[in-house]
Amino acid sequence: MFTSVTPPSVSFLRGNNSLLSSSGKRQQSSATESSLSRPLISATSLDKDIPNSTLPIKLSATSESRLSVSELPPSQQCSYSQSVLNALNALCGIGILSTPYALKEGGWFSLMLLFVFGIITCYTGILLKKCLDSSPQLQTYPDIGQAAFGLAGRICIATILYVELYSSCVEYLIMMSDNLSAFFPNAHMAIAGLHLSSYQLCAITSTLVILPTVWLRNLSLLSYVSVGGVVTLVVVVLCLLWVGISGDVGFHPAGKALNFANLPVTIGLYSFCYGSHSVFPNIYSSMKEPSRFNSVLLISFIVAALTYTGVAICGFSMFGEAIKPQFTLNLPTKVAASEIARWSVVAAPVTKFALTITPVALSLEELLPSGQNRSHGVSILIRTILVISVLIVALAVPYFGSVTALIGSLLVMLVSLILPCACYMRIRGDRLTKLQIAACTFIIVFGLFCAVIGTYSAVTSMAI
Repeated sequence: MFTSVTPPSVSFLRGNNSLLSSSGKRQQSSATESSLSRPLISATSLDKDIPNSTLPIKLSATSESRLSVSELPPSQQCSYSQSVLNALNALCGIGILSTPYALKEGGWFSLMLLFVFGIITCYTGILLKKCLDSSPQLQTYPDIGQAAFGLAGRICIATILYVELYSSCVEYLIMMSDNLSAFFPNAHMAIAGLHLSSYQLCAITSTLVILPTVWLRNLSLLSYVSVGGVVTLVVVVLCLLWVGISGDVGFHPAGKALNFANLPVTIGLYSFCYGSHSVFPNIYSSMKEPSRFNSVLLISFIVAALTYTGVAICGFSMFGEAIKPQFTLNLPTKVAASEIARWSVVAAPVTKFALTITPVALSLEELLPSGQNRSHGVSILIRTILVISVLIVALAVPYFGSVTALIGSLLVMLVSLILPCACYMRIRGDRLTKLQIAACTFIIVFGLFCAVIGTYSAVTSMAI
């Protein structure tokens, strides 16, 4: 669930009564706290020592007894097909809404970047798998960070994942507010001399709708409902195709071959589409046949890349230079397919928001004294403040495309390109060949370059 690309959800692919989250981790038992409500860093996990000089390692019975419940390895119960669908669920998310806009910004030849990022991120996903193979005690991304760089590495990666989750919530609220305001473009309100536009009013309304779901501690119901994330994605894509085929819009390919000036924005939007590496270690750890993980990644990345490319071409061919950061905003009004697509996009964040913000809230609750962090009232207060802060950010920066590009340029470059290579080089050490060292070094440099120009472009566009 630690990814901004896909809404956190549970898998409906399990044959027994236990649930599998989108990260592939099994719930330990009905009496055990849900993995949706476990923070990435716990007091006991900080005590776990994973040396990087003697990998692979075997913890002693004493050190094994110190592992928290959240550190226990998941049961390997996912079949090959289940793992493929879980990987697809992680890869194919809300980033697909902005691919036509990314194509418009970068030009037709920019589609090559979409495949380049797909190839690189697929390779770095395999590197994460090799890092996990270095020790049987490595199960999650923060574990890899600790094995590579000690406690500082674990805290750094976990912090980045928390920021990614928080940013995802901002994205959800902007997405919901944009599409809701499209239904009520003339809505406005004036309170005590303060004028609220349609977007601002819809953002506040969306927050009030979402807020009660965030107060829940038992998220199992939302977990079931949020399985519809993949279904929602398919429905939205089919609606786009239906409007292009059956309506008056049609397909009219046009636009520039390559636009260097806006290429940094395209880089951020395309990289956002492949930001699922935080869940790959968990998917790998949950497989019945871990040896087939490479083919799982290969199939899922090919399907995701073709899907993103198809939607980008269709959306841009239909709406041309008028395409917006979310193609659902371009769909014609009073058309059944358009209405279905927009309401699907509006409803989706209601089930995803609480599941995404919960780990962030729990990490803050753990900072409180032991007596207070068990209080439900304190929990509600912290979660309410978090949601309000998300609303403030969404009102201050109501630009879906720019926020998406910023997340892709900064966070996804770190999580999906730079850190996997850095951890792999650190853990494997002298066992790497010159070709592997050269490949990892190139990816790190390429990721840093894209992160710098993409972040600068996104921040500049928001400032303007």
